[in-house]
Amino acid sequence: MRLLRVGAPGRETPALLDETGRLRDLRGVVDDLDAAFLAAGGLSRLAAVPVDELPVLDSAGLRVGPPLRPGKIVCIGLNYRDHAAETGLPLPVEPVVFLKAPDTVVGPDDAVLIPRGSTKTDWEVELAVVIGRPARYLATAEEALTCVAGYAVANDVSEREFQHERGGQWDKGKSCETFNPFGPWLVTADEIPDPQDLRLRLRVNGVTRQDGTTKNMVFPVAEIVRYLSWFMVLHPGDVINTGTPAGVAMGQPDPKPYLTAGDVVEVEIDGLGRQRQVVAQA
Repeated sequence: MRLLRVGAPGRETPALLDETGRLRDLRGVVDDLDAAFLAAGGLSRLAAVPVDELPVLDSAGLRVGPPLRPGKIVCIGLNYRDHAAETGLPLPVEPVVFLKAPDTVVGPDDAVLIPRGSTKTDWEVELAVVIGRPARYLATAEEALTCVAGYAVANDVSEREFQHERGGQWDKGKSCETFNPFGPWLVTADEIPDPQDLRLRLRVNGVTRQDGTTKNMVFPVAEIVRYLSWFMVLHPGDVINTGTPAGVAMGQPDPKPYLTAGDVVEVEIDGLGRQRQVVAQA
């Protein structure tokens, strides 16, 4: 299933994209796509609903919001071999973990705001993993994958000066408003048989900046979920941003092409949809 939320910010309603590309209204079936929906077995209930019987939504001019109201957002740094190389850092022995504020999440086509005082706002296409059942002290990778509800596209927007030059706390460069465009869809795990075989791409003003594959991850999705479950409880609705391939602005030769107002960022992952953001000044 490809699930999404549509409508004005803060007033989104749940929907489903059917095989013909039409939007189906889920308001008569679920209240929202969130932690409560996942924890109550909402995906199984939806799978049993005849799609053809759901009302069709007129999608003309309809904003697409984030496909889920997330709980916490856990991020993995330096998780692609080529990205670690472009930053000049060694491959991590264990996953590099940091948190990102949930209120950074915006829709896939909403504006990205450059923070006041920023000169180093950067992009990062990432595979987002959505947790569907509680994960604590998981023993195996196979067990970890049973806790995954689905996958989505994320742009882990980052301010590199705030991240690296303002006291060493990564969260400060990751949690500015609008810094996590998310969606367009939550694609259920059954539709993605191998999360380690997905191509990720990002363009800025039509120029391809990132073109990678999840095969290049240092720690695959299953290991990330298993590992994190030993340090925190992962709850339904939590999201994991799993790292980015090479091609970020920070890794480019000087002068580095950091984002400026008016830039257009396009992000996509095979099978998970596309994003498009126009950059603006906060």
